[in-house]
Amino acid sequence: MSGGSIRMVICDDHQVVRRGLLLVLNADPEITVIGDVGTSGAVVAVAAECHPDVVLLDLGLPDSGGIDTIAKIHQVSPTTKVLILTMHDDIAYLREAFAAGAHGYVVKAAADTELLQAVHAVAAGERYVHPALGASMLTVDRVNEKPHETGTVSKLSEREVEVLRLLALGYTNSEMATMLQLSIRTVETYRYRLQQKVGLRSRAELARLARESGIS
Repeated sequence: MSGGSIRMVICDDHQVVRRGLLLVLNADPEITVIGDVGTSGAVVAVAAECHPDVVLLDLGLPDSGGIDTIAKIHQVSPTTKVLILTMHDDIAYLREAFAAGAHGYVVKAAADTELLQAVHAVAAGERYVHPALGASMLTVDRVNEKPHETGTVSKLSEREVEVLRLLALGYTNSEMATMLQLSIRTVETYRYRLQQKVGLRSRAELARLARESGIS
Protein backbone atom coordinates (compact mmCIF):
# COMPACT_ATOMS: atom_id res chain seq x y z
CA MET A 1 0.00 0.00 0.00
CA SER A 2 1.07 3.58 -0.53
CA GLY A 3 2.17 5.83 2.30
CA GLY A 4 -0.50 6.44 4.92
CA SER A 5 -3.04 4.33 3.08
CA ILE A 6 -4.16 2.24 6.08
CA ARG A 7 -6.66 4.40 7.96
CA MET A 8 -7.08 3.30 11.56
CA VAL A 9 -9.12 3.99 14.67
CA ILE A 10 -7.97 2.94 18.15
CA CYS A 11 -10.52 1.98 20.81
CA ASP A 12 -9.31 1.33 24.35
CA ASP A 13 -10.77 2.68 27.57
CA HIS A 14 -7.35 3.56 29.01
CA GLN A 15 -5.91 6.80 27.67
CA VAL A 16 -2.34 5.85 28.56
CA VAL A 17 -2.71 2.68 26.48
CA ARG A 18 -4.03 4.67 23.53
CA ARG A 19 -1.06 7.03 23.74
CA GLY A 20 1.36 4.12 23.67
CA LEU A 21 -0.41 2.57 20.71
CA LEU A 22 -0.29 5.87 18.87
CA LEU A 23 3.49 5.97 19.25
CA VAL A 24 3.82 2.49 17.77
CA LEU A 25 1.38 3.03 14.91
CA ASN A 26 2.59 6.52 13.98
CA ALA A 27 6.08 5.10 13.47
CA ASP A 28 4.78 3.26 10.40
CA PRO A 29 4.49 5.58 7.37
CA GLU A 30 1.82 3.36 5.83
CA ILE A 31 -0.56 3.84 8.76
CA THR A 32 -2.66 6.91 9.54
CA VAL A 33 -4.55 6.97 12.85
CA ILE A 34 -7.70 9.01 12.22
CA GLY A 35 -9.16 8.65 15.70
CA ASP A 36 -8.68 7.25 19.18
CA VAL A 37 -11.64 6.72 21.49
CA GLY A 38 -12.47 4.95 24.73
CA THR A 39 -15.99 3.56 24.41
CA SER A 40 -18.01 1.24 22.22
CA GLY A 41 -20.47 3.98 21.34
CA ALA A 42 -17.68 6.30 20.24
CA VAL A 43 -15.91 3.79 18.02
CA VAL A 44 -19.16 2.78 16.32
CA ALA A 45 -19.92 6.45 15.65
CA VAL A 46 -16.46 7.05 14.17
CA ALA A 47 -16.72 3.90 12.05
CA ALA A 48 -20.09 5.03 10.70
CA GLU A 49 -18.74 8.46 9.78
CA CYS A 50 -15.21 7.69 8.57
CA HIS A 51 -15.27 4.02 7.46
CA PRO A 52 -11.70 3.25 8.56
CA ASP A 53 -9.77 0.35 7.06
CA VAL A 54 -8.96 -1.11 10.48
CA VAL A 55 -10.33 -0.66 13.99
CA LEU A 56 -7.99 -1.70 16.80
CA LEU A 57 -10.42 -2.82 19.50
CA ASP A 58 -10.04 -3.74 23.15
CA LEU A 59 -12.50 -6.35 24.45
CA GLY A 60 -12.99 -4.72 27.85
CA LEU A 61 -14.98 -1.56 27.18
CA PRO A 62 -17.03 0.22 29.86
CA ASP A 63 -20.29 0.73 27.96
CA SER A 64 -20.56 -2.46 25.91
CA GLY A 65 -18.61 -5.67 25.45
CA GLY A 66 -15.99 -5.76 22.74
CA ILE A 67 -17.59 -8.83 21.16
CA ASP A 68 -20.90 -7.00 20.70
CA THR A 69 -19.01 -3.98 19.38
CA ILE A 70 -17.53 -6.03 16.52
CA ALA A 71 -21.00 -6.66 15.12
CA LYS A 72 -22.01 -3.02 15.59
CA ILE A 73 -18.95 -1.84 13.66
CA HIS A 74 -19.73 -4.19 10.78
CA GLN A 75 -23.32 -2.96 10.69
CA VAL A 76 -22.27 0.64 10.10
CA SER A 77 -19.08 -0.03 8.12
CA PRO A 78 -19.07 -3.50 6.53
CA THR A 79 -15.65 -3.11 4.89
CA THR A 80 -13.84 -2.20 8.12
CA LYS A 81 -11.55 -4.90 9.51
CA VAL A 82 -11.55 -5.37 13.28
CA LEU A 83 -8.27 -6.26 14.99
CA ILE A 84 -8.63 -7.28 18.63
CA LEU A 85 -5.94 -6.14 21.07
CA THR A 86 -6.56 -7.59 24.50
CA MET A 87 -5.01 -8.87 27.71
CA HIS A 88 -6.93 -12.17 27.34
CA ASP A 89 -4.61 -14.93 26.09
CA ASP A 90 -7.36 -17.54 26.18
CA ILE A 91 -8.52 -19.42 23.08
CA ALA A 92 -12.13 -19.14 24.28
CA TYR A 93 -11.96 -15.36 23.77
CA LEU A 94 -10.17 -15.90 20.45
CA ARG A 95 -12.87 -18.20 19.12
CA GLU A 96 -15.63 -15.87 20.30
CA ALA A 97 -13.99 -12.87 18.65
CA PHE A 98 -13.59 -14.59 15.30
CA ALA A 99 -17.12 -15.98 15.46
CA ALA A 100 -18.32 -12.38 15.89
CA GLY A 101 -16.40 -11.26 12.81
CA ALA A 102 -12.96 -10.16 14.01
CA HIS A 103 -10.11 -10.41 11.51
CA GLY A 104 -7.17 -10.52 13.92
CA TYR A 105 -6.28 -11.17 17.56
CA VAL A 106 -3.19 -9.86 19.36
CA VAL A 107 -2.47 -9.98 23.08
CA LYS A 108 -1.26 -6.75 24.67
CA ALA A 109 1.86 -8.40 26.07
CA ALA A 110 3.07 -8.94 22.50
CA ALA A 111 1.83 -5.68 20.99
CA ASP A 112 5.27 -4.10 20.68
CA THR A 113 6.51 -6.92 18.44
CA GLU A 114 3.34 -8.05 16.62
CA LEU A 115 1.03 -5.08 16.26
CA LEU A 116 2.31 -3.60 13.00
CA GLN A 117 2.48 -7.01 11.35
CA ALA A 118 -1.08 -7.73 12.45
CA VAL A 119 -2.38 -4.39 11.17
CA HIS A 120 -0.86 -4.93 7.74
CA ALA A 121 -2.18 -8.49 7.60
CA VAL A 122 -5.80 -7.65 8.37
CA ALA A 123 -5.71 -4.55 6.16
CA ALA A 124 -4.68 -6.86 3.30
CA GLY A 125 -7.66 -9.10 3.98
CA GLU A 126 -5.74 -11.80 5.83
CA ARG A 127 -6.42 -13.22 9.25
CA TYR A 128 -3.90 -12.73 12.06
CA VAL A 129 -3.68 -14.75 15.27
CA HIS A 130 -1.11 -14.39 18.04
CA PRO A 131 1.14 -17.41 17.24
CA ALA A 132 1.05 -19.00 20.70
CA LEU A 133 -2.75 -18.88 20.73
CA GLY A 134 -2.93 -20.30 17.24
CA ALA A 135 -0.79 -23.26 18.26
CA SER A 136 -2.89 -23.81 21.41
CA MET A 137 -6.08 -23.77 19.35
CA LEU A 138 -4.71 -26.46 17.04
CA THR A 139 -3.73 -28.62 20.01
CA VAL A 140 -7.21 -28.41 21.52
CA ASP A 141 -8.80 -29.13 18.14
CA ARG A 142 -6.68 -32.26 17.74
CA VAL A 143 -7.72 -33.55 21.17
CA ASN A 144 -11.39 -32.95 20.39
CA GLU A 145 -11.17 -34.17 16.81
CA LYS A 146 -13.86 -36.61 15.72
CA PRO A 147 -12.46 -39.88 14.37
CA HIS A 148 -12.59 -40.42 10.63
CA GLU A 149 -12.65 -44.17 10.14
CA THR A 150 -13.35 -44.38 6.42
CA GLY A 151 -13.11 -42.21 3.33
CA THR A 152 -10.29 -40.31 1.70
CA VAL A 153 -9.38 -38.29 4.81
CA SER A 154 -8.09 -41.48 6.44
CA LYS A 155 -5.23 -41.41 3.91
CA LEU A 156 -3.89 -38.13 5.28
CA SER A 157 -1.07 -37.72 7.75
CA GLU A 158 -1.65 -35.81 10.99
CA ARG A 159 0.03 -32.72 9.56
CA GLU A 160 -2.01 -32.91 6.36
CA VAL A 161 -5.19 -33.06 8.46
CA GLU A 162 -4.06 -29.90 10.27
CA VAL A 163 -3.51 -28.13 6.94
CA LEU A 164 -6.91 -29.30 5.67
CA ARG A 165 -8.60 -27.99 8.82
CA LEU A 166 -6.98 -24.57 8.48
CA LEU A 167 -7.80 -24.41 4.76
CA ALA A 168 -11.43 -25.08 5.63
CA LEU A 169 -11.33 -22.25 8.17
CA GLY A 170 -10.13 -19.84 5.49
CA TYR A 171 -6.48 -19.38 6.46
CA THR A 172 -3.91 -18.49 3.78
CA ASN A 173 -0.67 -20.42 3.25
CA SER A 174 1.23 -17.62 4.99
CA GLU A 175 -1.08 -17.69 8.02
CA MET A 176 -0.87 -21.47 8.25
CA ALA A 177 2.92 -21.30 8.13
CA THR A 178 2.92 -18.94 11.12
CA MET A 179 0.46 -21.02 13.14
CA LEU A 180 2.17 -24.34 12.41
CA GLN A 181 5.68 -22.85 12.72
CA LEU A 182 6.62 -24.07 9.25
CA SER A 183 7.92 -22.39 6.11
CA ILE A 184 5.40 -21.32 3.48
CA ARG A 185 6.99 -23.76 1.01
CA THR A 186 6.50 -26.64 3.47
CA VAL A 187 2.84 -25.71 3.92
CA GLU A 188 2.43 -25.60 0.15
CA THR A 189 3.93 -29.09 -0.07
CA TYR A 190 1.51 -30.46 2.54
CA ARG A 191 -1.37 -28.79 0.72
CA TYR A 192 -0.34 -30.29 -2.62
CA ARG A 193 0.03 -33.76 -1.10
CA LEU A 194 -3.37 -33.72 0.58
CA GLN A 195 -5.00 -32.47 -2.63
CA GLN A 196 -3.42 -35.37 -4.51
CA LYS A 197 -4.55 -37.90 -1.90
CA VAL A 198 -8.19 -36.76 -1.74
CA GLY A 199 -8.50 -35.89 -5.42
CA LEU A 200 -9.85 -32.38 -4.81
CA ARG A 201 -8.47 -29.01 -5.87
CA SER A 202 -10.70 -26.10 -4.88
CA ARG A 203 -10.87 -24.62 -1.38
CA ALA A 204 -14.67 -25.06 -1.40
CA GLU A 205 -14.35 -28.79 -2.09
CA LEU A 206 -11.70 -29.20 0.59
CA ALA A 207 -13.80 -27.25 3.10
CA ARG A 208 -16.80 -29.49 2.39
CA LEU A 209 -14.66 -32.60 2.85
CA ALA A 210 -13.37 -31.25 6.18
CA ARG A 211 -16.92 -30.58 7.41
CA GLU A 212 -18.21 -33.97 6.29
CA SER A 213 -15.26 -35.67 7.98
CA GLY A 214 -15.81 -33.79 11.23
CA ILE A 215 -12.45 -32.02 11.33
CA SER A 216 -13.53 -28.39 10.91
